[in-house]
Amino acid sequence: MSDPPAPAAGLPPPAERGATVIPDRVVARIATQAARTAQSRCAAVPPDRGGPTAPSASAAVRTGSVRLHLALDLPYPTDIPHVCERIQQDVAERVARLTGLRVGEVILTVRRLVTTAEASRGRVR
Repeated sequence: MSDPPAPAAGLPPPAERGATVIPDRVVARIATQAARTAQSRCAAVPPDRGGPTAPSASAAVRTGSVRLHLALDLPYPTDIPHVCERIQQDVAERVARLTGLRVGEVILTVRRLVTTAEASRGRVR
């Protein structure tokens, strides 16, 4: 049986040292990048930085847990329920791994379905 690690000399106990706080906007940026990667992998959407297919995210962090809301475009045709579920899982796992927060909920909104012709020429208004 091994002994517990010795406390660091001169440091107060961990419970008295404070906490690391990750702002909502930082978690949202991490979620946006995770959504971009998941969108590329799960829905075969090129991972461009801007443009009509770039995902967006918002986050609400409360007591070690986060609630995410994602909005993104998907290609047409696609299996929407299956792709959305995979993206939600991927984003939740990546955000949890990178932040140490528990992801309580990932709400995903599909802004629009994009045909390949539409994606290649961009959005025209």
